[in-house]
Amino acid sequence: MSDPIRLQPGDQAPDFTLNDADGKPVTLSQVLAETGKRVVLYFYPAAMTPGCTTEACDFRDNLREFDAAGMTVLGISPDKSDKLAEFRDKEGLTFTLLGDPGKETLSAYGAFGEKKNYGRVVQGVIRSTVVVGTDGKVEKAFYNVKATGHVDRLKRDLGL
Repeated sequence: MSDPIRLQPGDQAPDFTLNDADGKPVTLSQVLAETGKRVVLYFYPAAMTPGCTTEACDFRDNLREFDAAGMTVLGISPDKSDKLAEFRDKEGLTFTLLGDPGKETLSAYGAFGEKKNYGRVVQGVIRSTVVVGTDGKVEKAFYNVKATGHVDRLKRDLGL
C-alpha cells in the first residue's frame, strides 16, 4: 500500500479555489488575506453520511471557540455544491463547505489515496485536518482521524 503525501508543519499549504455550497469560488490565499485568521481545513468523505454529519455538527457546535481563537473553519469533500447546500441547510451548518469533485485539492493535501476499509485497500478520502497559519504554512496536520471526538482532540491540541 503506497502512502499518499503527508503535509508537515512548516510546509507551504497548497493554494486552491473550490466552489462553496452556493457555487461561489473560494480561494485559500484570499481567505487568509481577507480574514487575517488561521484556517482549519477539514477533509471528509461525503456529506450527509453518519460519521461526516457527526464531525460537521461537532465543528458547528464549537465554531465560537475556533472563531474566538482567530480561526476560520472550512470543510472540504468531493461533493458538488447542491449536495453541500442540502447538507448545510439540513444540519444548520454555519461554516463554509467546499466541494472538490475532481479531488485535486484532497490529493494535494494528502487527504485522498489508498486506505484500508474493512480490511480491503481502496481509493478514497482519508479523513484529515490541516491547520494553516496566516502565513500560508501548515501549522498542524492530522491524518486518519476518527469522526467522533476529533473536534475535542483538535481543540485540546490547539489549546482552545
